[in-house]
Amino acid sequence: MTDVARVTIVDDDRAIRWVLERALAQPDLDVESIERGDLALSRLLDDPPDVLVTDIRMPGIDGLDLMSRVREVHPDLPVIVMTAHSDLESAVASYQGGAFEYLPKPFDVDEALALVRRAVAHARERKRPVSVPEGLDAEIIGEAPAMQEVFRAIGRLSHSHITVLINGESGTGKERVARALHQHSPRVGKSFIALNMAAIPRDLIESELFGHEKGAFTGAAAQRQGRFEQADGGTLFLDEIGDMPAETQTRLLRVLADGEFYRVGGHTPVKVDVRIIAATHQNLETLVEDGRFREDLFHRLNVIRVHLPKLSERREDIPRLARHFLAEAAKELSTDIKVLTADAEAHITRLPWPGNVRQLENTCRWLTVMASGREVLVEDLPPELREPEAVDSANGDWRAAFRNWADRALAAGHTHLLEEAVPDFEKILIETALKHTGGRKGEAAELLGWGRNTLTRKLKVLLPALAED
Repeated sequence: MTDVARVTIVDDDRAIRWVLERALAQPDLDVESIERGDLALSRLLDDPPDVLVTDIRMPGIDGLDLMSRVREVHPDLPVIVMTAHSDLESAVASYQGGAFEYLPKPFDVDEALALVRRAVAHARERKRPVSVPEGLDAEIIGEAPAMQEVFRAIGRLSHSHITVLINGESGTGKERVARALHQHSPRVGKSFIALNMAAIPRDLIESELFGHEKGAFTGAAAQRQGRFEQADGGTLFLDEIGDMPAETQTRLLRVLADGEFYRVGGHTPVKVDVRIIAATHQNLETLVEDGRFREDLFHRLNVIRVHLPKLSERREDIPRLARHFLAEAAKELSTDIKVLTADAEAHITRLPWPGNVRQLENTCRWLTVMASGREVLVEDLPPELREPEAVDSANGDWRAAFRNWADRALAAGHTHLLEEAVPDFEKILIETALKHTGGRKGEAAELLGWGRNTLTRKLKVLLPALAED
């Protein structure tokens, strides 16, 4: 039998109390209502309910003051704040005071009931211990075959000083891999310096990389070390190397060949021992063909290449990555760790994630701030990720989507995949063909390349309701 949750309503408006009492008259909810905050305070402090629903503006103690006093003693009590004055100030004050949710009047009674149920689930969820996902401090998470190849590359390169080129779309985690290569190299005790070529104005790139002498240009009030000198003995990570200007490419090639350079405005060579790890989301071979990237520099950088897969190519990693990022966000924001429901986890696993791991990380940070309860439902996701069209169809390639499904099913331990897939596959084709022919079976059979008798037989097995039409 379901445990009965206690809900207390505090509102000086008799009509609101009556409406909520009726709406919340459910077998699993025990509701009491009180007309004033000062009358409710001592009862709430001594015997708190599972959920408190309170108005803001009441005689005596207002709702925000009531919430503040009760939560001092019972900090885990979820409080739903109602107000007819649905202005920004009221909303901000409610959330700052620790409200579970803010409910402007007039409200839909079904919405109020759903919100109370969410608050009950949140209260119960908070009583369960949540373990921090294993590997919160892990450098890189990945169980997918494509990521295992990345791990193998890092392992093979762990005793090497060799130059590495990392390929992958924006947001796939190229800097994390570069840091891991540094951390697992003989240079681990020295500096790891990262520089994004696309983020620096063209006229400052050489100064950033090689430093400058005092008076080298307007504003150069003192000598300054560049990134190469700062990384001496360690690793220099050059992100978005494809955006490096042609003249800087020439200087970089000389440094890689000679191990020395001149600061901007300098005449004395500076010798350094730096390992270069470069990264790009662009196709460098195409840039070389187009004359936008030096071929000799490309060959200097392309000694060992590591390819990072898109997040949509490693879907089995999405749930674990999400748990990791939710734990990181909770630690960063000093709040409870959010937990994805099974439906929400399944939903995000099907999303295309064009922004890759970075987009997933930012979404988890957004959920940590914006999701009401401890459990994250599909409807808690940002609007652009909730819509059915957000779910990936592998850019319209059904074969890729089908392959992804098979990969996930096998990874989850499913067997007899053909028995599961073939009937569904045929059912979808039959339904779609009948839709296009307005239900005319002869024409549908022709569209599918079957005889009429074959379609009739399949309908009896797969769609008996349509077989009799």
